[in-house]
Amino acid sequence: MEAVQAPVIPDVAALIRDNPGTISLGQGVVHYGPPPEAFEAVAAFGGEPAEHHYRDAAGIPELHEGLRLKLSAENGIDVDDAEQVLFVTAGSNMAFYHMVLCACDPGDEVVVMSPFYFNHEMAIAMANCRAVEVPTDERYGLRVDAVEAAVTGRTRMVVTISPNNPAGVVYDPGDLAAVNDLCRRRGICHVSDEAYEHFTYGARHLSPGSLPGSAGHTISLFSFSKSYGLANWRVGYAVAPRRLIRGLQKSQDTILICPPVVSQLAAAGALRAGPAWFRGYIDGLDRVRAMCLERLSELEPRCVVPEANGAFYLLARLETRLPSMRVVERLVREHGVAVIPGSGFGLTDSCCIRIAYGALEPHTVEEGMDRLVRGLDPILQDGG
Repeated sequence: MEAVQAPVIPDVAALIRDNPGTISLGQGVVHYGPPPEAFEAVAAFGGEPAEHHYRDAAGIPELHEGLRLKLSAENGIDVDDAEQVLFVTAGSNMAFYHMVLCACDPGDEVVVMSPFYFNHEMAIAMANCRAVEVPTDERYGLRVDAVEAAVTGRTRMVVTISPNNPAGVVYDPGDLAAVNDLCRRRGICHVSDEAYEHFTYGARHLSPGSLPGSAGHTISLFSFSKSYGLANWRVGYAVAPRRLIRGLQKSQDTILICPPVVSQLAAAGALRAGPAWFRGYIDGLDRVRAMCLERLSELEPRCVVPEANGAFYLLARLETRLPSMRVVERLVREHGVAVIPGSGFGLTDSCCIRIAYGALEPHTVEEGMDRLVRGLDPILQDGG
């Protein structure tokens, strides 16, 4: 554990606490809450003692039923019980850790794209495995040739995140399909993290698990934290090859026993509300995204933001000698605005910052961007 990187979010949160009045453009959550159907689903819960007992480790039947319908309608994934298992977890981060434990031995390799999601890299290190970083292109898109070059005899999984955290890019469907086929040919798992599946702006999201012949090697991860605003209820789920079922049962029983039933009921209720609940909010986020990009364009060419057509993040490259955490510290202490340093995502060769625009009401994001632009201008002017 000493060798695992410290999570960057708590470090930035501590800075914010020490500087009251700071506007945080840091945390990756949405500004809206769950649909009414989620609360209706839990309103009658808890009156009987049996409702507080352990339930099935893989999730309750009423949630499974809704998930199968959702996966078929929205992702093109028809769960084949002969080949696959549908597994509910306490958030998709837990699902990812389960998969690493089930598919990898100590010393094995997991291919991740650069920039990576820090909790993925941390989970790989905790399992005594090695994260192999693969460079992406100038807009943080997949480089299939680089992924293939990184695969060795010790590779057990290739991880993609689309829409992407931290870069906000939606991977090209053809590139995702090519990576999935590469994994099939090489006999390794393709882990597709799709926590931001609904947050796309003029781009098409592809679930690799919908591709023909993908069931035996594709692990699809999903979350209720983002689209349905259920972040602290901790509900995620995975569709994985059935050969991993015994390992999943062991890991789930040891770490969690079973997902919290009240949270699963809320998730089932959210599914009944369906995409109509969040579509309007996502349209609003697209307008906020455009505003943020317009404000940051004032700092060009010293600040460059590659195309970001998904999730609710912008990853800005800054022309400065300062390390990214030092930039974050100055922004918080001198200008009252917080972002996340690129170093947390493995970006140490240049100074990058992740800007999250989903957690606050639009007018607060606008004020935060005013502070951010004012704070970055002198840093970029003198180069650090």
